[in-house]
Amino acid sequence: MTTKTRIEWTEQTWNPTTGCAKVSPGCKHCYAETMALRLQAMHTPGYENGFDLTLMPERLAQPLRCKKPTMFFVNSMSDLFHEAIPDAFIDRVFEVIRGTPRHAYQILTKRAARLPEYFAARPCPDNVWLGVTVEDRKYGVARIDFLRQVAAKVRFLSAEPLLEDLGTLDLSGIHWIIVGGESGPRARPMCAEWVERIQTQADVAGAAFFFKQWGGWGADGVKRHKKANGREFKGSVWSAYPEARQMAL
Repeated sequence: MTTKTRIEWTEQTWNPTTGCAKVSPGCKHCYAETMALRLQAMHTPGYENGFDLTLMPERLAQPLRCKKPTMFFVNSMSDLFHEAIPDAFIDRVFEVIRGTPRHAYQILTKRAARLPEYFAARPCPDNVWLGVTVEDRKYGVARIDFLRQVAAKVRFLSAEPLLEDLGTLDLSGIHWIIVGGESGPRARPMCAEWVERIQTQADVAGAAFFFKQWGGWGADGVKRHKKANGREFKGSVWSAYPEARQMAL
């Protein structure tokens, strides 16, 4: 089944694949890997292989059974554009997406170079929100240009975990930006100045800004549980979505 989630910016998760591999510093403390190994130890169906990449064709039809318009985060436990996932399987995922226009699908990848290659011969469905992770300058920022090459109705960035000041960003063609600090016992700190620089640029570019969490380190630089640190930034909760949310749901 699809799964209700505590991820603040979506409603349910859909994992037609599970497992992944680390490709950049944002992957260092991967929550999905920790969760997958825990589920494997609990003998949960679908996680027999732990965090090794696994295709789950039996899950492809899950959104078809959901009649209520829903926002799905696709592959919260994997990366749909992982190099070992065949185009033919990704095609099957998008066939389901096209067949359920009542839903919106958020697809986030760190393997951005594959996006223009895959979509060169395929249109991106209107109910897809396509995003890339931008955790630092060396690995993350370069992904934005690959994303911009795809004619997606919504293009978004996830600066989570935000690991450093990203500097000046080209946000042309970007509709939504999520920012969040890392959580967990080994969380790396996030500075308020880094967040503010992104928020200011998003405002100038007309991109919606969503502040997900401080994570394991508060705005005051004190390490504590993420719930205690909360979601407030500059005294407010920032939960903006792109205009397409109102049109899709």
